[in-house]
Amino acid sequence: MINPDVFKALGDPSRRLLLDRLNERNGQNLRDLSHGLDMARQSVSKHLAILEAANLVTAVRRGRETLHYLNAVPINEIAERWINRYDQQRVRALSDLKRVLEDLPMEQPQFVYTTYIKTTPERLWRALTEPSFTSRWWQITFDTDWNVGSRMIWDNDGVIIADPEQVVLECDPYRRLAYSWHTYVPEIQERMGLDDESFAKLSSERRSRVTFEIEPVKEMVKLTVLHDDFEVGSIAVTRVMNGWPIFLSSLKTLLESGEPLDSLRPPRTTN
Repeated sequence: MINPDVFKALGDPSRRLLLDRLNERNGQNLRDLSHGLDMARQSVSKHLAILEAANLVTAVRRGRETLHYLNAVPINEIAERWINRYDQQRVRALSDLKRVLEDLPMEQPQFVYTTYIKTTPERLWRALTEPSFTSRWWQITFDTDWNVGSRMIWDNDGVIIADPEQVVLECDPYRRLAYSWHTYVPEIQERMGLDDESFAKLSSERRSRVTFEIEPVKEMVKLTVLHDDFEVGSIAVTRVMNGWPIFLSSLKTLLESGEPLDSLRPPRTTN
């Protein structure tokens, strides 16, 4: 179910402006976001609180300051569950915002995504680690014992990716999981639609990492995904930015309805 606060939050031009600013440069503090605006810092803070309540912005503490990250997951959920059902003209603003969030590169290569799922921490943990779950919402499975330092063999929809540097970095069941990102092997170059030059750059980039944080919130679970440690100018950044909102929407749909998003289901075949 779409949070109605999302529509309310997007209805205000000042809040849309703040989202635009985070899209241009993610991970800003209150001072940065307030700079040059015809708004008092207190007003900016109130707008950010509304955006955070609508799950459009995620606030992360870094030392003494709070950094704000644009969260594209609710926009993707609206696009997947609503835009295709109604007149495109009536939702053009949402469609345009979704496209901006997905297509424009951000200066700071670090992304934080948050979604709320009606499930339990135990079931969400299974969905993040067990092949019977990950294959349904992500088309990926892992061969690992999930101990810190253990190797991870990725099965990316039939492409086996094995590398000694693909390892589990943190594992606190039902609370926190982190691992290094997979190697980009030649077998997935065609699948990604990359030319030889772009793929050579991608496969030479520093390995990124992904972290999942699980927090119970009443009858729901808050899942925060942090993907970071990219190189500046990384090609992988765009892949991650476009992919996570879709996959997290599919994860949420799977856990709440028993089926992943239609767009991620394999096509049906007939005899």
